[in-house]
Parts: sequence; C-alpha cells; structure tokens
Amino acid sequence: MKFYYVYIVECSDGLFYTGITNDLDKRIEQHNAGTKKNAFTFKRRPVQLKWYEQFTDPSQAIQFEKQLKGWNRKKKLAIIQGRWLDLPKLSRNYTEFGKPDDLATKESSTGSD
Repeated sequence: MKFYYVYIVECSDGLFYTGITNDLDKRIEQHNAGTKKNAFTFKRRPVQLKWYEQFTDPSQAIQFEKQLKGWNRKKKLAIIQGRWLDLPKLSRNYTEFGKPDDLATKESSTGSD
C-alpha cells in the first residue's frame, strides 16, 4: 500500500511551509539540501519537520494539504501542538467574533469556558 503525507515544516526564519509527498524522509532531505533554488524553503534552510499526517488516498491528501495552506499560523500551531479542539474557535469569522486573542480575553473576563 502506498502512503501520502501532508506535512508542516518550520523554516529557520520561523515561517511554516506545508507540503505533500509520498516519501517524507526524502522530501525533508530535499528541503534541507536546497535542490530547487526557486523553492519557498531554499533561503529559509534548515527546515525542521513539525507535523505530518499519513493518508492512503492521494485525493484526500491533496484536499487536506490545500485546506492547510489556507490556514493561519495559529491554526497550524494548534495542530502541531495537538490542540485539534481549538480549531473551531480559531476558525471564527474575525468580523463577527473579533480576533481569537480578543475572544479569549472576553471569555476569561466573563468567566465562561
């Protein structure tokens, strides 16, 4: 059975890069070797693997990678730290609910969990 990996690496400048591969170890080596000069990670080496998810269906892997690429840093940090339950509050519409930091302040000042 072939596996596909969606992954997040942290670059030397602190930025995250999200990608997909069918050989995770080889792909991380390629990022760090700088095989492609036009790649996002080339000038941000070394990179460090922070998170990955394994898939057996390439379509699901591609779909999830695209979803992750649209996420903000706080949402990516949440999954890296295993805080999946925080994703809904980090996904709220800022114009309706305010920024996540503002929401946490409001919730703590009202005493709600």
